[in-house]
Amino acid sequence: MAIVISAAPRRAIALVAGGTGGHLFPAQALAEELVRRGYIIHLITDERVRDYGRNFPALEVHQLPSATLSLSKPWLLPQRVMRLSRGYRLARGIFERLQPGAVAGFGGYPSFSPLLAAARLGIPSLVHEQNAVMGRANRVLALAVDRVASSFPTLAGLPKRASDKLVHTGNPVRDNVLAEAGSPYRAPEADAPFQLLVFGGSQGARFFAEFMPSAMRALPKAVVKTLKVVQQCRPEDLEGVRSAYREIGLEAELQPFFNDMPKRMAAAHLVLCRSGASTIAELGVIGRPAVLVPLPHAIDNDQLRNAESLAGAGGGWLRRQSEFKPEEFAAFLTRLRYQEQELQLAAKAALGHGNPDAAQRLADLVESLAATRQTKETKAS
Repeated sequence: MAIVISAAPRRAIALVAGGTGGHLFPAQALAEELVRRGYIIHLITDERVRDYGRNFPALEVHQLPSATLSLSKPWLLPQRVMRLSRGYRLARGIFERLQPGAVAGFGGYPSFSPLLAAARLGIPSLVHEQNAVMGRANRVLALAVDRVASSFPTLAGLPKRASDKLVHTGNPVRDNVLAEAGSPYRAPEADAPFQLLVFGGSQGARFFAEFMPSAMRALPKAVVKTLKVVQQCRPEDLEGVRSAYREIGLEAELQPFFNDMPKRMAAAHLVLCRSGASTIAELGVIGRPAVLVPLPHAIDNDQLRNAESLAGAGGGWLRRQSEFKPEEFAAFLTRLRYQEQELQLAAKAALGHGNPDAAQRLADLVESLAATRQTKETKAS
């Protein structure tokens, strides 16, 4: 049943995102800022929003059918095109009812049909690219929208015909991350506890569950004695990792998911993680050094490009998974553990890489687009 909106139509903004954390988290950060400015938010996404969109500040969440277009399974192409067409028709109906001032997309194929519908209806629109290399859906949509917002100063994969649309805003982070922004970093003294945070999504959690026990066994006892590990593990890996750490004598807190991850990150002396766009943004806003292990075989090597950006700025160390050995990390951690100045410098560089005002800058861009539509309609009337 549709929700009737009593506010002025131009106060509505539609956000469109694939239903994964990488797409929804920056969309949520923008939504939080726009709500503070008095806008009503509508979210258009897919069924995965149940896992990642619990706290999304939208008046209404619209779940539309979508599909990935791929030539690897051509027999599925007609069915997928039909799903995208149905999503387009439903999105068009939503926009005709809501008359949003602007539409902002955050990537993933669920954003494809709605942004095409917005362009066809003449609604000002933008896409935000979280990664250092443009995703496939955003690459196509860049030609249809009015602006392309980028997390990084340079954006690989942007079509030349859309180069004049590019605006560097940074990658918005949610309010719970901003609450920890710029938390003072204090490198540990030699005999003080050393806090190591380990996480990385489902595939990262699996890799680190296999990697970390071997690396920890290779550490000197003096390092193990003061090391405190906080690690995200898949439920099926928890007991195995816990048992291994118990045998080593390592103090560790293991959970499948941490609801207070920004606080955990702020408390860490070093982070070991994947290099998804949101992770890079949060490390920069909070200002924590990290060992970055990009997801291998990712399309367009987006995580590798992300990691290169932070590591190149001095805020972390890049390690390719295929070359990352437990003994090497143990030796690296042992050395770094006692290098207070190196840790301090990396934390400062990570903080310099961050964009804590990204949500504000992106909200400014959305408002400017909405204002152009309002101006046009005022002149037309």
